[in-house]
Amino acid sequence: MRSLDIAGTGMQAQQTNVEVISNNIANMTTTGFKRRRAEFQDLIYQNLRRVGSNSSDTGTVVPAGAQVGLGVKTAAIYRIEEQGNLQQTSNSLDMAVQGNGFFQVTLPSGETAYTRDGTFGLAADGTIVTADGYTVVPGIQIPSNATNVTINTAGQVQVTLAGQTAPQTVGQIQLAVFPNNPGLDAQGDNLYLQTAASGQPVTGNPASPGFGTVMQGFIETSNVNVVTEITNLITAQRAYEMNSRVITTSDQMLSTLTNLR
Repeated sequence: MRSLDIAGTGMQAQQTNVEVISNNIANMTTTGFKRRRAEFQDLIYQNLRRVGSNSSDTGTVVPAGAQVGLGVKTAAIYRIEEQGNLQQTSNSLDMAVQGNGFFQVTLPSGETAYTRDGTFGLAADGTIVTADGYTVVPGIQIPSNATNVTINTAGQVQVTLAGQTAPQTVGQIQLAVFPNNPGLDAQGDNLYLQTAASGQPVTGNPASPGFGTVMQGFIETSNVNVVTEITNLITAQRAYEMNSRVITTSDQMLSTLTNLR
């Protein structure tokens, strides 16, 4: 019976759906996390009577035909690039992007990764780095005798040195934007890598046309909406139960056939 296999694909699809939802909920407090949404497509169809075929020698055409679907498959898991809320941390090196753009990070392999997680600190030599110690492009160093660090919305990093009153500019934070943000490859640790689907990055200063602004002393929270996720979870659970009921019903029908005498 086709219904056994069809319902099986439905249960697998809803299992994937629940896994995506559970990942969203698990990361509801992850800095810069973007929620995901599973998308599904119907599988190929079996033609019992092909639509458009001739039904007689006089050229009459079958208007609808008879097609039986074979179930569902996972088409994609999209990343929703909605802006998260900004949370104040009072840490002078924490930064949040308000608008479009990613911070650039140099990995130990030499590759450039991209992140919305602006939880930054200082390395032993004063370089601004991520929580894992990766250098934030372009490798800005804060002097050890700096008494104050200021980062404006345009990404200029200025410091006030001991014994001086006028601030000095020590670097410029740059952001990267992509034609297709969901095409970036998630690596974990809040990092993404460029792919053919994302397109080539365009770099520029914050507050420039097409780029967001940088907010010092803030981080971007996850954009997960708990109410929406719980609602989606209930819907997925009910869909899973209905597919399992189809399997139970099909099994009962097969049992009826095998008990015929």
